[in-house]
Amino acid sequence: MTDYYYELIVEPEENYEVFLDLVAALTNEAIEEFDGKIIARSEDDLEDIKEGIEKFSQAVNINCKMTLTKKENEDWIKQYQESVKSVEVGKFFVRPSWEEKRDDKIDIIIDPALSFGSGHHETTSSCLEAISSYAKEDYEVIDVGTGSGILAIAASKLGCKVDICDTDEVCIKDTVSNFELNSTTFNNSWTGSANNVKDKKYDMVIANIVADVLVFIHNDLKKCLKDDGILVVSGILDKHKDKVLRKFKDLEQLELIHKNEWITVIFKKQELI
Repeated sequence: MTDYYYELIVEPEENYEVFLDLVAALTNEAIEEFDGKIIARSEDDLEDIKEGIEKFSQAVNINCKMTLTKKENEDWIKQYQESVKSVEVGKFFVRPSWEEKRDDKIDIIIDPALSFGSGHHETTSSCLEAISSYAKEDYEVIDVGTGSGILAIAASKLGCKVDICDTDEVCIKDTVSNFELNSTTFNNSWTGSANNVKDKKYDMVIANIVADVLVFIHNDLKKCLKDDGILVVSGILDKHKDKVLRKFKDLEQLELIHKNEWITVIFKKQELI
């Protein structure tokens, strides 16, 4: 262990999930989320990462405060592990591997890594609630933009047959590892999105992404649904709710889950008579 390590704190004014995904893509280190801040730590200098995020924030015209400091190494990995807590959501207990499981809940192990999704963020926890309520055994499910794979793993542990996809190949690799960690399986995976689905229909489609992407791929998501199929869309900030809802107005809205400034919506595709 070296005498010093570097800590980079990233605080975007908006599009938090996009910056979280960017930080994860730029560093191989574990990432901590705390109070709207994205924190990366490494024994390697993170100046190049900081410059890359600065250029991105300027290009998309989003203010992003960043702080890079050099600190004495006091076994920050242990401190970081102590800061990552388990969370109970719906039927599930999501925990890092160094915590004990609970016998009264369905166990999901997610160790923070390159891709986000540990159950603590409002969008992830809302989707887990939706899966708890609406997923049924033997459902065919697709998780679009799978990230860490936590939602797909949750569906799989309820007896669903799961496909996963993500535009980031790293996320697919992380998800495969997390499925192995949880001793469960998925059916198929690919690097890409819902538009890669050709002749298959699903009982449940899950898309926890960001509002702009949901708007862009709304037709692809609906085409994946069976009649009477369930669609879960999330990653939607309050201010973007209406433009997302307009794109899915031809579906029946079953439920809207509101947590802080984040929204998850559950729809149902009506069977044509």
